[in-house]
Amino acid sequence: MRLALFQPGIPQNVGAAIRLGACLGVGLDVIEPCSFPLDDKSLKRAALDYGPLTHMTRHASWEAFLAAPERREGRLLLFTTKATAPFHKFEFQAGDTLLFGNESRGAPPEVHETAFARLTIPLRPEARSMNLATTAAMVLGEALRQTDGFPS
Repeated sequence: MRLALFQPGIPQNVGAAIRLGACLGVGLDVIEPCSFPLDDKSLKRAALDYGPLTHMTRHASWEAFLAAPERREGRLLLFTTKATAPFHKFEFQAGDTLLFGNESRGAPPEVHETAFARLTIPLRPEARSMNLATTAAMVLGEALRQTDGFPS
């Protein structure tokens, strides 16, 4: 199981994803460019002391992410408000990569087209979207529950 962030725009969300991956033993892919400097100083500030526990891989582009060795296994699942299939009714597999788009722009058409499935978190009609880190935690929790992937 892996988490992937497509061109994230909020450093705190990357920091939360680093901590989430570190605590649950899940790899994290960050697909650049980011809307902020992704340097050692900003990562250390965002991730606190969890950086050494995480398995984060930075990818210079969408194409580099697709070509990466860790991307060759499992399915790519895109989480988007544009989907109609609810995540909690989907059957996750241990090798899945859970991909989340940019906080303000989402994911472009080429990302949607590459995904094995596009999934959403059902929201009340008057709500627009949820925080990226909250969404990632909800989805990852369900995926790990289904695949018996939580740390022992």
